[in-house]
Amino acid sequence: MSEAAAEDLRASQAGKPSPYDYLVVEVSSFQLETIDRFHPWIAALLNVTVDHRTAMSRWMNTSRLNSGSSRTITASDFALFNLDDDRVAALRQRVRAKRLGFTTASTIGADLSGGTYLEDDVIVTTLPGYGRRFVVEARSESSAATNVENVMAAATYAVLCGCPLDAIRRVLATFPGLEHALEIVRERRGVRFVNDSKGTNVDATLKALESNRSTDLAHCRRTVNKGGDFSRLAQAVSRRVTRVILIGEAAPFLRQAWEGVATMTEAATLRDAVDLAAQGASPGDVVLLSPACASFDMFGYQDRGRQFKALVHALPGVTCKAREERF
Repeated sequence: MSEAAAEDLRASQAGKPSPYDYLVVEVSSFQLETIDRFHPWIAALLNVTVDHRTAMSRWMNTSRLNSGSSRTITASDFALFNLDDDRVAALRQRVRAKRLGFTTASTIGADLSGGTYLEDDVIVTTLPGYGRRFVVEARSESSAATNVENVMAAATYAVLCGCPLDAIRRVLATFPGLEHALEIVRERRGVRFVNDSKGTNVDATLKALESNRSTDLAHCRRTVNKGGDFSRLAQAVSRRVTRVILIGEAAPFLRQAWEGVATMTEAATLRDAVDLAAQGASPGDVVLLSPACASFDMFGYQDRGRQFKALVHALPGVTCKAREERF
């Protein structure tokens, strides 16, 4: 993304048109502390987690979001807020842009200019100047690659940019999802293996648990605690998880936080964890790798996720008794 931004800047300095129609930029809370000329047309705040709070507090205290002269977002821009996140929703009064929201509820608040919501399990947008549009069924295959909240946010961007509804639906139906983010690796003997290696904090793992509807999950977890309170996951673990498989330096912290909540087993390596999960899972179960913390003692999240996928694909296939073929 930095290369695209630099290319766009060079074109602007040379008096040439941008080589891109739009730049979609993910900006961290830490980067936002030092913004100066960054001026998004659509600014979206999707979530505020423990990882963000310190930087967000400093950001608010320096009035980056709500001081009149230093704010980069103007009244002609759009600001999109996740209304299902209380910490995000509380910030919507601090901007002077056209305020939009997205929510899994059936209405958008009267203090907003519109947004995206669910109506009888259908994602609907109501945006100023764009009217009311039925985008897609929230529970259909077209929204299965990612969770409903992400689909609603992306649909809002797309409608504002003038994308035809047919194009939006086609992309949602074919988008495979991002690597290491609730990535479906394989279904084996009726068991689905999911790689969420990028879930490196408690809130990300909580989302992963909520996104996987199976009540019989096996988790491979490991390593360096980033300061998260693992006890916040206890309720979701008790409802959704049958067995937890622990590896790495954070294993003792997780065991302590979930004592009496779920059956826990420790494994020496990721390979051992995958083997244990595969052996103990039954048809209809989900084996979910979602660490809830960093992993500097073993590997980075990308390496961990790819090793997990390689191990899952290396598991023996299913024998077809009728033809004695393996697939």
